[in-house]
Parts: sequence; C-alpha cells; structure tokens
Amino acid sequence: MAEARKLTRNQRLVLDRLEKAGIPQGAYAILGELRDEGLRSPLQVYRALDQLIARGLVHRVESLNAFVACCHHAHHRTELVALAICDDCGSVDEIDDPAMQRRIGKLCEDLSFQPSAETLELRGRCRNCQDKS
Repeated sequence: MAEARKLTRNQRLVLDRLEKAGIPQGAYAILGELRDEGLRSPLQVYRALDQLIARGLVHRVESLNAFVACCHHAHHRTELVALAICDDCGSVDEIDDPAMQRRIGKLCEDLSFQPSAETLELRGRCRNCQDKS
C-alpha cells in the first residue's frame, strides 16, 4: 500500500496498534501500549491519529471516544462510512454503500444541511454475539 509507506514512525506505530487491536481503542490506551516504543505524550498519539484520519486510514468512533483502523480504505466507493459497532464484543464492521450515500446526500440537500463529517454509527449486537445467546 503506497499510502502506508508515506507514514511517519508515530503514525505507523499507531496504525499498527489499531490494526492489531481489531476493536476501537482510546488514545490513552494506545499511548499505554506504545510507551515502550518511545511515545510519551498524548499529543503524539493525537497528532498521529489526526493524520491517519485525514488519510482515510482510521475512523473516529464518536460514541466511544475511540478510534479504529479502516478495513477498506483502498476500496471505499463513497465518502460516507457507516460503522456497525457490537455492544457486546466491541467488533466494528464498515458499511460502504453508494445507495446509502445518495440517500443521505438527498436528505441533507432537502434540509439545506451541509455535513461536516460523514460517519454513521450503528450500535447493537453482531452475528457472533447473537449466535451465542
């Protein structure tokens, strides 16, 4: 992936940590995991996260005040990404659907509303957790 080669050391460390975690992580949890790698300040983590978000490699999960690595950054067909977040296990699935993008765009247009962010969060239980019940 060409985008990953352009990352700074801190960005690479943060992205690797999020990819290995597989579930949303808060900035302080990331910092705690990367202290031995030389990250000492929350500001270092937040700067790396801001750049990773700008590059489309990480999503902010607003409802959890956490971050998750983008699973499909090279394949996103739309700007709008929906995140299906399991309340039981913490897994996150990305939904990238052009029809959803068009519908949300039309709703915003009808309301004369200009969104500043385009991430939709769905909370509930994933298939694996439902099957355990």
